Amino acid sequence: MRGSNFPTPRTADEYIAQQPVEFRATLEKLRSIIQTTVPQAIESISYQLPCYKYLYMLVGIGTNQKYCSFYTMNPALVKTLKEDLKDVKVSGSTLHFLPDEVIPIELIRKIILARVAQNEILALTKKSKD
Repeated sequence: MRGSNFPTPRTADEYIAQQPVEFRATLEKLRSIIQTTVPQAIESISYQLPCYKYLYMLVGIGTNQKYCSFYTMNPALVKTLKEDLKDVKVSGSTLHFLPDEVIPIELIRKIILARVAQNEILALTKKSKD
């Protein structure tokens, strides 16, 4: 959602600071859920968005004109959680929340932990091929 007046963010703090004030608390909440669920995840900027890596890319956060977004980075996972996500706006593998919407913390944690497991399986699979 960054305007052209802002430089490309180099950190999640810079990204969040560049967003309209009404989006910042939700972004900070999503960031906190990710960091407390997977404290070893590495935070970086990828595709001009805050992303988190655990072995491989894990999840990301961002905004568009109307929503704060949580990028699961796995469309197949989102399909398996269809029932859990029935009250959440979803497009592809991305969950969208209005800035004043209550974040479903346990659902976000469930997704993050599922992504951690997927990344660990992928790492083991790649290791066994070496």
